[in-house]
Amino acid sequence: MLQRLRQQVRRELLGESRKHAATAKLRQIPYLGPIRSALLVALIQTQHRFRTKRQLWAYSGLALETRTSAEYRYVEGQLRRSKKLVSIRGLNKDHNHDLKGLFKAAAITASVRPGPFQDFYQALLEKGMKPTMARLTLARKIAAITLTLWKKGEGFDAEKLKPRRLSVSVKSPFHFRGSSLVMADRFWRRSGSRVSMLNACGRMVPWHPASV
Repeated sequence: MLQRLRQQVRRELLGESRKHAATAKLRQIPYLGPIRSALLVALIQTQHRFRTKRQLWAYSGLALETRTSAEYRYVEGQLRRSKKLVSIRGLNKDHNHDLKGLFKAAAITASVRPGPFQDFYQALLEKGMKPTMARLTLARKIAAITLTLWKKGEGFDAEKLKPRRLSVSVKSPFHFRGSSLVMADRFWRRSGSRVSMLNACGRMVPWHPASV
C-alpha cells in the first residue's frame, strides 16, 4: 500500500516538475537527478529569491556563524580594531532543513562516486582539508552552481570546477619577476578575486628583460 502510494506521489511530482523549465537545467548538475531537481524548484520557487550564493547558503544552513568579543578597543585614546581571531561557532541553525538535507545528500553521493565533483572533493583533501569540511565545501559548491545555472540559464560545465591558474599575456608591455608572479598567484588564490589579483599586479614595479 505504502509502496504504491509512494510511486504515485513520485509520478505526480515528476509530472509537475516538467512544467518548469528550470528542472531541465538543474538536472544537468551531477547527482541532483529528477527528484532532487523537482524538490529544489518546489523549495526555492524562484531564483530571484536570492541575490547572492551566500544568501542561499544561509537559507540552506550551509553558512558559517562566527563569534567575536571586543571587536574594537581603545588604544592610547583612539578606537582601533582588535587583532583577535574570529572564532567559528558552526553552521547557522535558522535554515530550511529540507534544503540542507538535499544539498548534503547530493554532496555525500558526489564525493564517493566518479565524476567532476569527486575530483573537486579529492583536490580539497589533498590540500589538507578535513573530510567533513571538504563535504561542506562541496555542498556549498553544488548550491552555488544551482543558483548560477538557474539564474543565467547556462549549462553545467565541469571545466569550471578545475582550479584556475594565473596566466600572463606575452603581448603585455609589463613583465614581472618570477617571485612577484608567484606572490600574485598566491594572493589571487586566497582572495578568490581576479580584480584583487589584477590590483596586486598593478602595484608591482614593472621591469624589462633588458634591464637585468
